Amino acid sequence: MTISYREIIWNGLWKQNAGVVMLLGLCPLLAVSSTLVNGLGLGLATTLVIMFSNGAVSLVRNLVPHEIRIPVFILIIAVLVTIIQLVMNAYMQPLYVVLGIFVPLIVVNCNVLGRAEAFASKNPVLPSMVDGLMVGLGLTLTLGVLGGLREIFGKGTLLSGIDLAFGDSAKHLVITVFSNYHGFLLAILPPGAFLGLGFLIAAKNYIDYRSTLKKTVPALSGTAASPA
Repeated sequence: MTISYREIIWNGLWKQNAGVVMLLGLCPLLAVSSTLVNGLGLGLATTLVIMFSNGAVSLVRNLVPHEIRIPVFILIIAVLVTIIQLVMNAYMQPLYVVLGIFVPLIVVNCNVLGRAEAFASKNPVLPSMVDGLMVGLGLTLTLGVLGGLREIFGKGTLLSGIDLAFGDSAKHLVITVFSNYHGFLLAILPPGAFLGLGFLIAAKNYIDYRSTLKKTVPALSGTAASPA
């Protein structure tokens, strides 16, 4: 079977987006998306885990007995998550503390194990890593947009907390969207996360509907104009 990288990219980023279509890993998605930096931080960490776990699973897919594949996949994922934890704790310790339990919980993220089972265990290494990268970036995109919107409406800023990742020298990168803004508490509370995600899902569905409509109307017009 021919593997279409274009289809893999489109599915991961848009058609089967983990955050707004598949609705997998909602607990960390809603919990850490209070700011753009937090969302991107967890999203990129998850992306690295999905990409490399897909590659590792693809390498051993013909060596692991079918009966024990899930425990082996989880073990591979756990090793990679541990590496990510150690790196973040060493070089981005403040951000690691803010993200808290949700970094080690990447081990049980449905997106990671789901891609290992559904794609990597059936395909070669390179397509599997591309699939993991795209699925991870799709999730990161959702986390980033949701976190950015919540931060703008909740605090009136963008990139707040970037110093947690890059040190005090990065504080000047914080963007003040609304000056003298007193904040909108609902946006940064859990209900704001649910509402924000709901708006993102509605926006994606509307874009898909408009796209389908544009393709359908010319086709129907052509059919109506053709002679009987």
